[in-house]
Amino acid sequence: MIDGLLSQAFSSFDGNVAEETEGHPPIACDKGCATCCTLRVTATAPEVLLIARYIRWTASQNSELGLADLLAKADRQTAGLNEAERVKLRRACPFIRRGACAIYQVRPLACRGHASYDRQACVDAFAGRADRVPISEPHRTFRGLIQNAMQSALRDAGYAWELYELNRAVMMALGDADSQAAWLVGEDVFFPAATGDVGREEMARTFDTLKLLA
Repeated sequence: MIDGLLSQAFSSFDGNVAEETEGHPPIACDKGCATCCTLRVTATAPEVLLIARYIRWTASQNSELGLADLLAKADRQTAGLNEAERVKLRRACPFIRRGACAIYQVRPLACRGHASYDRQACVDAFAGRADRVPISEPHRTFRGLIQNAMQSALRDAGYAWELYELNRAVMMALGDADSQAAWLVGEDVFFPAATGDVGREEMARTFDTLKLLA
């Protein structure tokens, strides 16, 4: 179920972004540029579980990569930090290896939806020389729409549907081999990693209102 859900979500994101950005300037994001990979990342439980499974698989294929160890070190530094504190810390994502994302194939919607038209502007913002970056609105819009649609569907089906801080949630998934089975029977196994940026009740009311308007 997790694979099918995320395959549909990622495919929908890619297709809609490709259509809406036709004729736009090319985005400046490419392999070797990880300037924005210091931001706090949030993800749904299915995304967390997929990434944890991918890390286990990479460990079996290449024990020297050590993603789990890098993640544990990063989590000790970032656990509990809000968005502003995370930006100030300027701690690189633990999945960045030699300038590239080691989990690129399974990266969450939050990462897929953050795209810039100006690489130098990203560098300047990271260095504190600028406070605005020209980002792709279609990427950001469809990230939000698809993520919210997935959350709403999970809620309707009786699954835990909140957003979780990626490092902490993946650490929890790696530390509990039964986390996927528990989530599939309705347990909110990653609750300690929930960001709480938007209240649960407020988000639920928004989902219900949107369904009435559809």
